[in-house]
Amino acid sequence: MRVYLTFFFLLLVKGFSRLFWRLRSVWIGEHPPRPWRQDIRICAILHHTSLYEPIFAGVPPVRFLMRIARHGVVPIAEKTLNRPFVGSFFKLVAKNVVPITRKRDETWRQVVRQTGPHSMIIILPEGRMKRRNGRDSEGKPMTVRGGIADLLMNVQDGYMLIAYSGGLHHVQAPGERLPRLFKTVRMNLELVDIRAYRERLLGDVGEEVFRRAVVADMESRRDRFCPTEETIIGRDGPVRPTGLEEIGLRRESDRE
Repeated sequence: MRVYLTFFFLLLVKGFSRLFWRLRSVWIGEHPPRPWRQDIRICAILHHTSLYEPIFAGVPPVRFLMRIARHGVVPIAEKTLNRPFVGSFFKLVAKNVVPITRKRDETWRQVVRQTGPHSMIIILPEGRMKRRNGRDSEGKPMTVRGGIADLLMNVQDGYMLIAYSGGLHHVQAPGERLPRLFKTVRMNLELVDIRAYRERLLGDVGEEVFRRAVVADMESRRDRFCPTEETIIGRDGPVRPTGLEEIGLRRESDRE
């Protein structure tokens, strides 16, 4: 029953997103045919700017939403889940929504333990939202935290989907109550083979060095590949693909 309730909820979010915002997304780099059908085990959304990021549910096909409903694991901050209405909303975004404290404690270890053979972890690696001044709520620079390295150490095969958000401050910034409708929402998508990625960064180094390498790589990817106003995706594909030519740029569609 929980699976079908979550799936129906995600369909509503997808329909609402496509009705009220213009969603523009492209695949970057090389990827297998039918990328949404691949064995995606980790979905990392880089550039966390708003609680309205469920808007991005309008991007993937329906089949992918069903997989989230059946196998999705989403860690969400306890203080977000404890909010009236907002907490009830986020409790329905996946099969398993795990409250965490944003520390590397037992709540996070509970997330790591759920990296089973069929699970798909959806994570915001920065762990907190960027404010309009470009920093977090405490005035600190936005950095990627090492929790994603823990997941990469535990997931042996499959793909990591990296979703590079163009940011949602123009839709709803932290502290604002109501969203702005009919804005363009941009996202770049990349598939990364987890085994090859782990072997490239891990090598013969220890776990702590691996964590630092993953953090540095994720921050570099975020700064290079998150779409900006200079990377405009029109109806017929990229208009000015600034900074993406060297890795390739492909138009995304809902076709599997």
